[in-house]
Amino acid sequence: MTMSGETTERGLVLGLGCRPGASVADVLDLACAVLADAGYPKLPLHAIASLDARATEPAILALADHFAVPLLTFDAVRLETETPRIATPSPDVFRLTGCHSVAEASALAAAGIGGRLVVEKRTSRQATAAVVEAESKQVLAAMSSTGLVRSSQIESSLPALELAG
Repeated sequence: MTMSGETTERGLVLGLGCRPGASVADVLDLACAVLADAGYPKLPLHAIASLDARATEPAILALADHFAVPLLTFDAVRLETETPRIATPSPDVFRLTGCHSVAEASALAAAGIGGRLVVEKRTSRQATAAVVEAESKQVLAAMSSTGLVRSSQIESSLPALELAG
């Protein structure tokens, strides 16, 4: 808690990218590996983040449901603004999506200015994942300013945060 009484619980944001039609098992295996390396479940998972073009991707939606956290999505223009903060920019990803990163950039975008990349992009056959550590209040701010795909889990995913103001 800060001197002003605000909650500053730190937690994780999982950034995900995947090929269309990626298997849930492949994406879940990758997500579990990077989250374990980032300190989950000791540090709570606050949200999953991705490119808006993946907002209806079944594997990503399944992970948001599995972990009972909101899914935040960002357009390529917004993700491209995170390029100076990402560790693994990709010209190939840029050609496909219009941004140099999906996993790292979306996690950083959801985490806000104080987010710190703790697991750089990792890949599986069908997906990419990265993890950012962030303060819960920064993730809530991102939820109010972007495409929130899954909102029913906000209270359970940010339990220490006062949602009313």
